[in-house]
Amino acid sequence: MSVEKRIRALIEEKLADRPDLFIVEIKVVNNIKVTILLDGDNGIGIHDCALVSRHVGFHLEEENLIDQAYTLEVSSPGLDTPLILDRQFQKNIGRNVEVKLPEGKKAEGTLLASDAQTITLLETVKEKGKKSTSVEKVINRNDIIEVKVVVSFK
Repeated sequence: MSVEKRIRALIEEKLADRPDLFIVEIKVVNNIKVTILLDGDNGIGIHDCALVSRHVGFHLEEENLIDQAYTLEVSSPGLDTPLILDRQFQKNIGRNVEVKLPEGKKAEGTLLASDAQTITLLETVKEKGKKSTSVEKVINRNDIIEVKVVVSFK
């Protein structure tokens, strides 16, 4: 079993009684840096990250899965982390997002809906000399390069 698969199993074991929490990503770089990103339907706290970190760290040591010094980081995805999973899209319905599309194009608006094939944005369109209007825009998920939540400090 690969180190990454074992780490996934350990995390799933620790989160078994917390169906609101989920794994976003696990990265193992050269067996010296392990990064685990966790999230929750209602967010995730530092306490939950610490519990997973202790559980995974203990078993990595106990089972000698990594035979050299390594770094283990367990955190939630930051604001600059793109949305990856369907669950992340669902969690962020109602928030403003920026969508990077091919050829340098972008779309920005309120995320209204998301499914396996598409996302729907409420985009504000401003034409010169006219009032701005809101338009629903459906974007095929296959056409999306990246989606990030936009935070406004206004």
